[in-house]
Amino acid sequence: MNTLRKTPFLKKFVGDKEFYKKVMYVAVPIMLQNGITNFIGLLDNAMVGQLSTEVMSGVAIVNQLMMIYFLCIFGGCAGAGIYTAQYYGQGNQEGIQNTFRFKLWMLFILTTIAAGIFLIYGKDLIWLYLSGSPDGGDLALAQQAGWEYLKIILCSLVPFMLLQVYVSTLRECGETVVPMKAGICGVFVNLCFNYLLIYGKFGFPQLGVRGAALATLISRIVETSIVIVWTHKNKEKNPFIVGIYQTVGVPVHLAKAFFLKGLPLLINETLWSSGVATITQCYSMRGLNVVAGLNIANTINNVFNVVFIAMGDAVAIIVGQLLGAGKLKEARDTDNKIIAFSVAACVLISGLMILVSPIFPQIYNTNARAKQIATHFIIAQAVFLPQMAFLHACYFTLRSGGKTVITFLFDSVFMWLVSVPLAYFLIHHTGLYVIYVFACIQIADWIKCIVGFVLVKKGVWLQNIVQDAEKTKTTQDS
Repeated sequence: MNTLRKTPFLKKFVGDKEFYKKVMYVAVPIMLQNGITNFIGLLDNAMVGQLSTEVMSGVAIVNQLMMIYFLCIFGGCAGAGIYTAQYYGQGNQEGIQNTFRFKLWMLFILTTIAAGIFLIYGKDLIWLYLSGSPDGGDLALAQQAGWEYLKIILCSLVPFMLLQVYVSTLRECGETVVPMKAGICGVFVNLCFNYLLIYGKFGFPQLGVRGAALATLISRIVETSIVIVWTHKNKEKNPFIVGIYQTVGVPVHLAKAFFLKGLPLLINETLWSSGVATITQCYSMRGLNVVAGLNIANTINNVFNVVFIAMGDAVAIIVGQLLGAGKLKEARDTDNKIIAFSVAACVLISGLMILVSPIFPQIYNTNARAKQIATHFIIAQAVFLPQMAFLHACYFTLRSGGKTVITFLFDSVFMWLVSVPLAYFLIHHTGLYVIYVFACIQIADWIKCIVGFVLVKKGVWLQNIVQDAEKTKTTQDS
């Protein structure tokens, strides 16, 4: 075994005990937070799923639309976040403060725009997913349930916005445990109030779908409050927070750098998430049973996805800090090993998903056809899980080195030039079973796998962007 460990292949892709301890220190809290969040989301979804197929589908559609907003928020944080990780690697607290303030402005603008769009066009957007086959239930009832849910959920956008400013900054500075604990508290609050308000237990009103939305709002406020209070109470651990609100201004040259670096990421997240929503809308043309089945499958898929999502965060944080410290060779070696670990872990997880695929849909109060479609979707998602892990890690590798234009081309441009047209054509012009359409779209991503492999191997992402920004400022000052 010792001989095997010394082979070039294993040296390149397998780390030692200390390496995995370092990676897991960053990744495990994120996995736990996301895992518990998604598991409680699973229970939340199952509770709503006990009401009816129409209510479950309406809520699922709203959550699909909200995903666009969530990813826009993540994209709004991401550009400045690249700098935060590298500033932290340098020990530059003033730099971290500037990225924090920039995030506040960016996310406030995005939230205002999103709230306006949902208030004005919310009912029409929900109906886009219900304009296909009536197979599976009452489409008007599904729209009404979705609209009632959306109106209350909009109140949670402000606490969510603030939460992401704080949590993203803490994570980029290496603090992942506190956001995890706050997330755990939030999801348990959500679960408790779901039970109380959906079904009217212990004297609480029976509010159905509105109860589910109120539970989400309450839990979001609790989670945000915990993170903000802890951050300001622990100034010695978070020196960037000292005097953070003495000004909300950001130096022009830095604001410009953050904006230009982050703009491709923001556009990318917006286009990518809207692309996913468009593909889902294509699937929905096959009927309400497909909407319900896909919702069930996505719920369990989100629980298993936490591994490769956390590994992407580990790449962004650990590799970003190494790049900021100028340790380019170590950054490349670390990146290779994290990618290999993520893919290997997801091979094992895909097997677990296949095992639960016929069991999980049975907990929902829906018809047999929707359950069958859900089982098939879960199996298909499991088969392509290692591929998704590889692509996710490649994306965050390129992003950690500030290659935001490349990630834009790699992600959302491909989505709209290849994936969306393919989904539209196969749904509207063929009779292919919806699962085979899903598989064809995933197979098309093999092109991205090849491109991602080449770009990561060539090392185009190996650069210290903080140092480059400071050089630019010095040149301008001269």
